[in-house]
Amino acid sequence: MKQTLWQEFARNILISLGIFSALFLILYIVEWAIPSLSGVLLQWYDPAFVVGIPASVIGVAYVLTIRNPKNYTGFAGGMVMALLLATQFFLLGSYDLVILQLAVFFPFLLISFLRWRRQTLSLSAAEHPFYPEWLPLGPRLISLLLLGAIIMADYALATLVIQHNAWTDNIILKLIGGLMIASSTLANFILIYQKIDAWIWWVVYALAGMIFYVLIGNAFSFVLFTVFLFVNGGAGIAWIKASKGQK
Repeated sequence: MKQTLWQEFARNILISLGIFSALFLILYIVEWAIPSLSGVLLQWYDPAFVVGIPASVIGVAYVLTIRNPKNYTGFAGGMVMALLLATQFFLLGSYDLVILQLAVFFPFLLISFLRWRRQTLSLSAAEHPFYPEWLPLGPRLISLLLLGAIIMADYALATLVIQHNAWTDNIILKLIGGLMIASSTLANFILIYQKIDAWIWWVVYALAGMIFYVLIGNAFSFVLFTVFLFVNGGAGIAWIKASKGQK
């Protein structure tokens, strides 16, 4: 059983490599066809960009793996992804995001790995198959309140500590950035308990990322988050279909 699960994760690594190989080929062709975009889409001179590539490859494999609610091995990749992202944000000087990856996301991923593994390997798993479920109404409302609180806290942090500007400066950019942090935080936490709502927040995260990188003019990251949108959305649909099997 364990070997089969790890083989699935390894296969998803290869699938992710195929996706990104095709993506880079397309971007190379675009840069060749439009010389003005040379070095804009593929920034190989930037160490943060280079570190972000394996983080993205492993991140997609992580999502492709845990779309199977019985496969905990993807979280091992998720932890590696968190470490790589922490390195990338350190190179970019975004030290608040380094702390977020190491102090919040990495522990969530580790807890998810241990909890999913224990449930998958438990003796009762064969007798009581797992079916994904939605959060009850109460916790769902609490998650919305937490979303708003995290966005506001990040807005204050961006205004007072990071950007040192007025509360009315860069409002949209700050709110979208806060939404990215809030939605990914909720997604990582809710995944611990294997609830479908986590994928809704991952889709929100991908959409927010697409908007954010359009606003700051980063074409490659926009394309990257478009890939995330399809991967996260596909995983969410898979979980929703699996939940219907329960009924």
